[in-house]
Amino acid sequence: MHVQPLGDRVVVKPKPKEEKTKGGVILPDTATKERPMQGEVIAVGPGRRTDDGRLIPVGVEVGQQVLFAKYSGTEFKIDEEEYLILQERDLLGIIQEA
Repeated sequence: MHVQPLGDRVVVKPKPKEEKTKGGVILPDTATKERPMQGEVIAVGPGRRTDDGRLIPVGVEVGQQVLFAKYSGTEFKIDEEEYLILQERDLLGIIQEA
C-alpha cells in the first residue's frame, strides 16, 4: 500500500524507540519512553497553495532524515509499520551526515 500526502504534508517513518540507554541499561516496556523525534521521509505532498493559487513546493525530499516536533503529526499503521503524517511546518530540520 502507498500513501500520497496532500498539500504540504509529509509521511515520516520514525526511528525505532530506544530499548537501551547509552550506558547499556535495558529499558523495560513499562518504563517511560519518549517518542523518537527523528525519522526518514517516506512520501511528500505536492506543496502548499498560496491565496493567489501559486504552488510552493515542500522543502524536503523522500529519503532524507529529519527532526520533527515531539508531539506533532498523526500516527498511523500500514502493514504493521508505524508512520507519522505531519505538515512541513512541524519539521524542525534535515539531518545531514558530516
